[in-house]
Amino acid sequence: MPERPSQHEMPSRVLGSTGEKVSAIGVGGWHLGLSAVDEQLSIRIVRTAIDRGINFMDNSWDYNNGTSETRMGKALQGGYRDKAFLMTKIDGRSKKLAMSQLEESLRRLQVDCIDLVQHHEILRHEDPHRIFAEGGANAALVEAREAGKLRYIGFTGHKDPQVHLHMLEVAAAHGFKFDAVQMPLNVMDAHYRSFEKLVMPELVRHNIGILGMKSMANGILLKSNTVTALECLHYALNLPTSVVITGIDSMEVLDQAFEAARTFRPISDQQITQLLSKTAQAASSGEFEPFKTTSIFDSTAQNPQWLGEEPQRVQQLMPQ
Repeated sequence: MPERPSQHEMPSRVLGSTGEKVSAIGVGGWHLGLSAVDEQLSIRIVRTAIDRGINFMDNSWDYNNGTSETRMGKALQGGYRDKAFLMTKIDGRSKKLAMSQLEESLRRLQVDCIDLVQHHEILRHEDPHRIFAEGGANAALVEAREAGKLRYIGFTGHKDPQVHLHMLEVAAAHGFKFDAVQMPLNVMDAHYRSFEKLVMPELVRHNIGILGMKSMANGILLKSNTVTALECLHYALNLPTSVVITGIDSMEVLDQAFEAARTFRPISDQQITQLLSKTAQAASSGEFEPFKTTSIFDSTAQNPQWLGEEPQRVQQLMPQ
């Protein structure tokens, strides 16, 4: 029997212009495939989360060499797929590689259709051009959407808000609008290379679903000794996010997510000012947001082969 099977513990929000209702907090997929989290626990986390009202499931083709998707695929059996809004990400920048990764994700997740597929780790200014080039990855996702293999298309990144803005500009130049965008949103982001200040207003303006991540940066923010886990989650929930994605590697952390939702109330401007003042000094250099200031979090930088070759047109222009 599922634990605490109430369906009313997690409020829902609307995912941008899609009209889809998604849980205010989502389960991060990376933690589900860690070696310290056994398969049965990961399945229990996903199913308990869904039983208690979390429907947004985050994942990625590259998480833990596919273990995260494989485990989530197992967890969604037995009727759970119909209760979940399933998202994953692909790294390929070419049409061929993107389609190959998508097909692999579909197999691992044991589904015919994924609700939201996102271009992963848009970290470089050249990434948007590669994705929207002739024979680029977005053509693969559009074709897959037409074939019923996915429903919505988005992108993610954690490095620089200017790259996010560039991705939106390149997409608009190609007549394309994303359904969702994922980015770091936390109590320190406002002080350093801020996605909240630069990207979030654009997404609100165009009614694009906002997926917040790294609300605690895998616990790194907590090591600053300036904020608590609940303060971090409440801050992210107070933004116009459709979903706040948080890593969950234990039943206790899952309970923490529901406690954050249960105790959340809109935060006043005065309270926000006080919270940001507590984190200002620690956040000023990006020390506690190493996903912005180092390459430690950049899996595609460590595995450039995942991205595929440069666009054929560019190769033709190069001197022989």
